[in-house]
Amino acid sequence: MIANAFLAATVLFLAVSFLLLQECRFLIPYRGLLIGKYGGVIASFAAALFVNLFAVAYLVGRTLFLKDTGRKLAHPEKQLRSGASLSDELSRRPNE
Repeated sequence: MIANAFLAATVLFLAVSFLLLQECRFLIPYRGLLIGKYGGVIASFAAALFVNLFAVAYLVGRTLFLKDTGRKLAHPEKQLRSGASLSDELSRRPNE
């Protein structure tokens, strides 16, 4: 799930970056001055944006894909405890 969130955050971050670069073409003549003076600030804001995008993607992934996990796992646990319709090896594990 972390890998999926990382991929989604990367895609969103690149999309936002390309959109921002497209809109700020008028700043190209001042590129050296901006990077020299404000490069660290720009990098820290970009890192904060990426972390926030990752957190949102991870939260959405947990909310959508792990919705009823407890209920879904309760059924196999009941089968393990009763020993019905499972292999002998799996039904012996909880008793050991």
